[in-house]
Amino acid sequence: MIEKVNPSHPDKVADRIAGALVDLAYSKNDNCKIAVEVLIGHDNCHIIAETSENFTIEEVEKVVSRIAGKITLDLNVVRQDIHLADNQSCKIRCGDNGIFKGVPLTEEQKKISSIAREIYSRYPSDGKYILDNGKLIICQSNAKNSDLRKLYKEAIINPLGEWTGGINVDTGAVNRKLGSDMADSVTGGGLHGKDLSKADVSINIYAFKKAQELGKEVRISCAIGDEFVDGKPYSEIVEEAREYIENLGGFEKFAEWGLF
Repeated sequence: MIEKVNPSHPDKVADRIAGALVDLAYSKNDNCKIAVEVLIGHDNCHIIAETSENFTIEEVEKVVSRIAGKITLDLNVVRQDIHLADNQSCKIRCGDNGIFKGVPLTEEQKKISSIAREIYSRYPSDGKYILDNGKLIICQSNAKNSDLRKLYKEAIINPLGEWTGGINVDTGAVNRKLGSDMADSVTGGGLHGKDLSKADVSINIYAFKKAQELGKEVRISCAIGDEFVDGKPYSEIVEEAREYIENLGGFEKFAEWGLF
């Protein structure tokens, strides 16, 4: 049983805005430190960004309007806590305490990802998809039920009828769709809106990739300040995550679909 949401789902819109702001921070400083929270919906977008870099209101408004459209912005930008900053001042150390479990994807999970991407390529609007032992549920906004039924004849489609969806029907918040992003993998924190020094980003990516490579579950824990995690220098784990994010096209692109 697995749920997948597409990049126009309100929670993913929030993830994408957070990711775009991390991309913006990295455009200013290759060693930036940032954590972003976004709550969006009903003509309002609330953002709190704890960051080492300065953002102008115009820069943030440009990001929000590009991803979410014309919407009222409530922005609070603050400097990173001095103790957290000191942890990273001389070398790359683990940026948080955490537990992480990477789990290989099942065929069902791979299938729902493929279905979600195929539908979204045709109808790039808010959507959620569930697959449970062959039972497929499709909730896709701004698409006719009759057209969706042509694609998947046996699916349960928009149980309440034709559906508009989007951020004026629902609210969205960063890291609220971790099941969609990570399948059976588990984390103590969210994937999105954070720089690479944060374990929630780098160790989650590392554990997920390692589980796929080994074909078995991987469990990892870490403490803030650790220089070695899972027997490797934390700096190497960060660089592996950096390469993964760069290959996707950045943090905003990573936020679109998560890890699979």
